[in-house]
Amino acid sequence: MAKKDQTTDAAREKDREKWMARLQVRLVMQPGVDRAVILQAVKEVTAHCAETGEHPRTAFGDPDAYAVEAAARLVPADKAARARRHNAAMDRLESVLKKAGDIAGL
Repeated sequence: MAKKDQTTDAAREKDREKWMARLQVRLVMQPGVDRAVILQAVKEVTAHCAETGEHPRTAFGDPDAYAVEAAARLVPADKAARARRHNAAMDRLESVLKKAGDIAGL
């Protein structure tokens, strides 16, 4: 294999790995997403790309947008709603604790 082909292949593989890493990070940020959901999404992308030879960006677009779409499809609505409520409550609690710390001079 020519050196240029190896360099191109290495760059393509690195870009694919970056896309997959970004997908995983963005999935973690979605309400109700757990390890099983992340593994399922990664498995779907990996299988599709292995089967078709497509780059994930070509097949699935932006990893941030695909993470939102995959979470909406793979996380049950009630679980996502519970996670959003929990996150909102934790944000409020964090805000109150910060204000209390500021008042107390901590």
